[in-house]
Amino acid sequence: MKRPDGIGGAVPPRRPEPPQTAARPASGRPVPAADESDRAAASSAPASAPRGSTEPNAAAPASLDREPSARELEREARAAGREARRHERRAARERRRAERGEVRRFTRVSRRRRAIALGAGISLASLVGGVAVVTLSPLMSLTTIEVTGASRLDPAEIVAALDEHVGTPLAFLADAEIATDLADFTLVRSFATEIVPPNTLIVRIVERAPIGARETPAGVESVDAAGVVIEVTDAAPEGVPLIEVPADDEGTAFAAVADVLIAVPKDLIARIASVSATTRDDVTFELRESGHVVIWGDAERSAQKLRVLNAALTATDQAVRWAYDVSAPDSLVVREAD
Repeated sequence: MKRPDGIGGAVPPRRPEPPQTAARPASGRPVPAADESDRAAASSAPASAPRGSTEPNAAAPASLDREPSARELEREARAAGREARRHERRAARERRRAERGEVRRFTRVSRRRRAIALGAGISLASLVGGVAVVTLSPLMSLTTIEVTGASRLDPAEIVAALDEHVGTPLAFLADAEIATDLADFTLVRSFATEIVPPNTLIVRIVERAPIGARETPAGVESVDAAGVVIEVTDAAPEGVPLIEVPADDEGTAFAAVADVLIAVPKDLIARIASVSATTRDDVTFELRESGHVVIWGDAERSAQKLRVLNAALTATDQAVRWAYDVSAPDSLVVREAD
């Protein structure tokens, strides 16, 4: 059926597309548009050879879309594995380096203490080793013994008594053993030793000095302050006073006499002919030549008593035998002796 005119409207005519023209060159001449087939041919045509190539029409490279061979894939896999292992080793090294840095940072104090302790231990061991080598060496053994301070004793006898120590390392010489060897010498009151490297021992002897003498049936015994008999003679040595104490004395009276004789100066002892006592407080002595009697008392305030006695001797007639009581030096008593 024919649609009548005017129903549905007229179809507008299609506008023709303008012809494609090529870009106008700088010369102003138009360039004809390329056909679609020409474009396709140009795109599929091989690329021109680079400038300077000896072959103007070089062959095009192989297509990038071809599948790689198994050898190439294996080679790439090995290269990738080597690269991965290299990265893994580098990461392990970095991790170990970081761990060592952290350990050093957190153990710095303990390492310093350990180093100090190690250094101290090495120093102590070196010192002990050096001392051991020096002291135990035969070069540091005793070969020479010298004795000083002996006047009544023969130094050669003391050296002979200590001869068993020759060859002993100086570090092992003991005073207790030397004291045992010198115990047989009654005149030795005390001694001191001095080691003189590399091989000399000096023994300094302090002999017993008699402070008085006592008459016994065997003779006159010279004794020191401890009552030790130094020697026995027929008469009291010159300058040594004769001590008179009760026979049943248990040591009290003798100790009082010894204390006084130790406290007074030697020049006064030389002027004393005899000294007696019955208790600790009644020490009395008689002076030589003049026969004066001095009641001394005990050993207290001996220096003041000596000054009072010297003043009394100066102020009195020495032709008369006097008794001077200086036991109380603040109250001097002088009377004629019986």
